[in-house]
Amino acid sequence: MWASRGEPQLFHQTGVVMLCHGQMQPGDFEYESCQFLLRRDQRPERLDSGSIARRFPAWNSEVYQDGFFHARGGYAESGPVIEALVRQAEKNGVQFYRANTVSRLIEKHGEVEGVVDQSGRIFSADHVVMETGAWASGTLPALTHSIVPNGQPVFHLKPSSPNLFAAESFPVFTADIANTGYYGFPLHQDGIVKSACHGAGVRTDPLGDRRVTAEDHDNLRAFLDQSFPSLAQDEIVYTRLCLYADTADGHFWIDNDPNRPGLTVATGGSGHGFKFAPVLGPIIADVVEQKENVWAHRFQWRPELKQGYGREAARRK
Repeated sequence: MWASRGEPQLFHQTGVVMLCHGQMQPGDFEYESCQFLLRRDQRPERLDSGSIARRFPAWNSEVYQDGFFHARGGYAESGPVIEALVRQAEKNGVQFYRANTVSRLIEKHGEVEGVVDQSGRIFSADHVVMETGAWASGTLPALTHSIVPNGQPVFHLKPSSPNLFAAESFPVFTADIANTGYYGFPLHQDGIVKSACHGAGVRTDPLGDRRVTAEDHDNLRAFLDQSFPSLAQDEIVYTRLCLYADTADGHFWIDNDPNRPGLTVATGGSGHGFKFAPVLGPIIADVVEQKENVWAHRFQWRPELKQGYGREAARRK
């Protein structure tokens, strides 16, 4: 698809390996993921400690003893994908105002009629859609307790044994993720391996400090020492906090503001906004136009929700 539009290849079909410490059991994230694929006529390959050691030598097969490999999986380069989508949108007449910050909504007679940016420039609109992610509670104070910005530590490492982490033997992974929280990606063309934690996170000001803590570093080193010993002492070249917009039930928040006609809120990714992006557009459009959509009821306005982490099986609590 990208090549047909003059864009580079941005999806890399490395496969995905999901491993766990003990035997996969019903109810576990890995077991249920494998069963899900089987029910859809996919062919995940079951692994044991012996096959893990042979095929994925960077892994500590004494710790990781069960799991599966799914060859159709992979990863997309998130930053370049967004840049490519912007280019395609501009070709279709969409106008972007980069480096502009919305300071307030324009409201007349109880209806939203546009926005004002930080310089005072007025943008009138028939309808406003706010997709502000982790900044949602700051722009919509009424949702402060329903959509919470959380920071998750991300690490880029430069392996001293890069061949161990090439995609052929080190595909996209989850590492007993419901217990460790860690997932990651194979060696990038710049010689970097990325790993991050998908856990409870820490309440974060999106406009504030996004540095990871010493505790985050210690936790990563302990994880690497147990999981990928050859990476455990390698150089960390970059860190940051990845911002989540968490809803208490883990579902998106896509609905028209019941108190302000002319405004639709689309946020609450809970760490999954990018991967679901291809199916979110039509849902958001249907909500804006007040058309029926089979999924929209899941994401309706629900301010009674308070801070929490939902029911996601993969997320370390």
